[in-house]
Amino acid sequence: MDTEASPFESSEMLATFLTSTPLLSMSWSLCDRANTMPSQGFVAEQMGSVGHLAFSGVQLGSGPDPTSGRNLEPLVTATNGLFFPLEHQFDGEEGGGEEEGKEPVLVHAGFLRIFLSVKSNPNFQNRMLNMIQNSKSIVIAGHGIGGTVAGLCALWLLSYLQSISSNISVLCITFGSPLLGNESLSRAILREGWSGNFCHVVSKHDVFPRLFFAPLAPLNPQLHSLLQFWQLSMTSPPLALLAEKLLDEGKSQIFRTVLASLEGLAKAEQGKNVTCGFWPFGNYFFCSEDGAICNDNATFIVKMMHSLLLNSSPSCSIEDHLKYGYYVEKASLQVLTKTSFPPAELPESSYEAGVALALQSSGIACQDESVARPAKNCLKLARRMGRTPNLNCANLAIKLSKITPYRAEIEWYKATCDQSDAQMGYYDSFKQRGASKRDFKVNMNRRAKWVNGSQFYMLLVEPLDIAEYYRTGMHRKKGHYISNGRERRYKIFERWWKERPIKEEEKKTRSTFASSTQDTCFWARVEEARERLDNVRNETDPRNQALLLSSLDDFSKYASGLVERKEVSKDVVARNSSYCMWVRDYEELKSQYVQLHP
Repeated sequence: MDTEASPFESSEMLATFLTSTPLLSMSWSLCDRANTMPSQGFVAEQMGSVGHLAFSGVQLGSGPDPTSGRNLEPLVTATNGLFFPLEHQFDGEEGGGEEEGKEPVLVHAGFLRIFLSVKSNPNFQNRMLNMIQNSKSIVIAGHGIGGTVAGLCALWLLSYLQSISSNISVLCITFGSPLLGNESLSRAILREGWSGNFCHVVSKHDVFPRLFFAPLAPLNPQLHSLLQFWQLSMTSPPLALLAEKLLDEGKSQIFRTVLASLEGLAKAEQGKNVTCGFWPFGNYFFCSEDGAICNDNATFIVKMMHSLLLNSSPSCSIEDHLKYGYYVEKASLQVLTKTSFPPAELPESSYEAGVALALQSSGIACQDESVARPAKNCLKLARRMGRTPNLNCANLAIKLSKITPYRAEIEWYKATCDQSDAQMGYYDSFKQRGASKRDFKVNMNRRAKWVNGSQFYMLLVEPLDIAEYYRTGMHRKKGHYISNGRERRYKIFERWWKERPIKEEEKKTRSTFASSTQDTCFWARVEEARERLDNVRNETDPRNQALLLSSLDDFSKYASGLVERKEVSKDVVARNSSYCMWVRDYEELKSQYVQLHP
């Protein structure tokens, strides 16, 4: 039976790291300073090899109206590729159905405008350039609205650093930040492996991180007063008293609306689609007077936001947004408070003890059964089923050892085809295969799941997938392979491969043919080119015929370039391969065309 992993494993490590170093308190200190300097919008400091950037929670002149909280727009709309890794869309993304996979990455329109405005500021550009040139790590922080700007800044910086193959590490810490985007954004960040770069600190009662779970249109006047109260409290405390009086009547309405919306989301079954435009991403660090708990499971985060707010009140939910300095100080002293249990209440296992300690750290009283029970179930829900990391590594090693014979068999098959007297090569031999035992076994090995994660296996196996696609006539039913038949895993891995840093040895000129053709879709391009040849022969319109010939000429130059650079395997230039037969047919067609059109 598999051993249970700790329910707070990776997130607890992040929380312990933050609270055992000055990072958390330093980040809040910079945010607090930025809040008192709203005209600048951010503060930046260089401390050795670590760059620190903090955004103000008061964004004067460009701050969005919180009543526009459901105003989501595609991230790609006005960003000119600033977030290019997040803009790729794949059908059927893990974690969502077919329709969800097609939903674009959406972000809050107002927050995006603020970030783009800040980014266009020459002062910001100069500070960022200097920071990138002089830092090994960059920490980006923000309070409230500043937290969403910090999140967008971190996503932009991660995208930029990826494009230049930089190894600078990035950490984003937000305090009381509202939600930024939809579930597609969360999945895209997870797909890029960036979730661990974000830690959202949320106090026990703060309503702002929970605000966008609720319909905001009916609360327009109250939300205007709320935002004004928070901004004046950070910049001009005496004036905040006046704003607080205007807000008094609306506190309860805001609190009840948010709590009711969270209750509906919290009661939804795990994995069941719910109607909510916004969704959390990254790690959430829930803090109270008694300690803190940290987790990155989105369902857990929603349920915990609801459980903690149940213990709150309208006034506390508003005032808590201004108390992060207090909570950070508490969290730095104790994370996952280790208290003793009465003998009669001693947990049955270390796992139950961990849940109980986390419950205490969240500030939820165990005696209040109506609140403690759903919160405890929420903590258990966050459990990561499966093996611990060490067992995972051992299990992976066992699986990899089973892969080797299958890989060897496919390589043997390829070598046999290359040496065959038929001179057809790897691709054509498999495409025209018979019912021999050897062909059958290779076809079964092609389907093994271990080919998904390796560039080498993609080079080796995708040509067989293409051969099978055209052999079974799927191109006549669905269309050509590249546009209509290629599996999503190949597209994703190809993008990762193209974005990797290029090593010096890869730039050297080849002296021999490659072991595998470097363009895994080469044979699909050959199949398309063969069809175009037939189309040219049947085309009567001279203009269309000229266009088809032009596209064939482009492919001819591309393919001959691959051959000249020896970026193809020798089966491509086998005398009877589909490619060599196409070259002969194409040269014959060109000579005929020249004779008819001198």
